[in-house]
Amino acid sequence: MPEVTLYSTEPCSFCARVKGILTARGVPYAEVNLAKDPEGRLALAQRTGMMTFPQVVVDGELLGGFREVQQAAESGRLDDLLAPSGARGNHGSAA
Repeated sequence: MPEVTLYSTEPCSFCARVKGILTARGVPYAEVNLAKDPEGRLALAQRTGMMTFPQVVVDGELLGGFREVQQAAESGRLDDLLAPSGARGNHGSAA
């Protein structure tokens, strides 16, 4: 399974919602709570170009925040991203 990192803060209802989406799919993730880490916030903003929370990174690639995670979950893209590397890219492909 790909490595998933969730950058969050508190309080953050959107962070809680993303955690719920990931947990409902049984996705293990590392959470980096930046509530009291201004340097970490700056590093995340430099890495992703985003100043909002949450931010989800899958195998080093930015997926995005709540809206992007929700859209990916609804479209099936999230399942593709989280599939083992040999099984990726099969969602919606025409044979």
